[in-house]
Amino acid sequence: MTISTPVRGRRRIKIPPPLVFVLVLVPFLIEAVGVFWPAFQGISLSFLRWNGIGPATSVGVQNYTDLFSDPIFLTALKNTAIWIVLFGGISFLAGLGVALLFQSERRGVAIYRTALFLPIVFSLVVTALIWGAFFQPNGVLNNVLDAVGLHDWTRVWLGDSDTALYAVIVAALWREIGYVMVLFIAGLKALDPSVQEAARMDGASAWQRFRFVTLPQLRSVTMVVISVLLIDSLRSFDIVWAMTGGGPYHSTELLSTYMFSTAFSSHALGYASAIAVVIFVLAIAVIISYLVRALSEEKES
Repeated sequence: MTISTPVRGRRRIKIPPPLVFVLVLVPFLIEAVGVFWPAFQGISLSFLRWNGIGPATSVGVQNYTDLFSDPIFLTALKNTAIWIVLFGGISFLAGLGVALLFQSERRGVAIYRTALFLPIVFSLVVTALIWGAFFQPNGVLNNVLDAVGLHDWTRVWLGDSDTALYAVIVAALWREIGYVMVLFIAGLKALDPSVQEAARMDGASAWQRFRFVTLPQLRSVTMVVISVLLIDSLRSFDIVWAMTGGGPYHSTELLSTYMFSTAFSSHALGYASAIAVVIFVLAIAVIISYLVRALSEEKES
């Protein structure tokens, strides 16, 4: 029901009933108190030096200038960039690939879908425990390498600075690929099959149908998937912390793990808040730049 207010000489303006305003206002207030206010508090805290107990001291932008002379922060920044490229890129490509492979309703395909999606049911800590055991010196991976005569390849995967980050990325991929697959399958199911059939009748190859028919129709789903992967990459914490704690020698340190250890181990809450602001700015900048480019391309097409 709506209340109509007559306006002389113009069309009547329909005013929504009060219940609509209540239903909009209540979630907004919850979001403001639970998300926006803590975020603003974190930004203000980043300009302070505070250990969480004693009085806080204003330091201006000193926390931010200290970041770029901090070798651990620079290592965490580099590792985060590697994580975004490998974790995000492989998740996208592998998720799209298995979605294309398992989109059709064939006998037994539901079993493969379930097997790929099953890891998402496990928490990241459980995933870390499973893969931590897999990468142990006497774990499955080294035993398999020994069994096939590749003893020289065995190593302490999570204790080696050269391999630890990539081992953790493999564990994270095991959980993420199934999730991306489901998103793409949902998008593929919504496509118009007549367009594919018309392209096939015109003699288009499988690659041409994928490149010029399927991908353009998946553009909106692709935007969602890339946004989700970027956010997941920048906030990845649980699996890294549970498997390596950021070690050895900070070789798996991400911005999120460094922020956590700085806040709760070093008790430098202002410095940790500055790292959190950097994470937020990176996430917003990357996502907005991609969305602007994608929307402009869609408008041109």
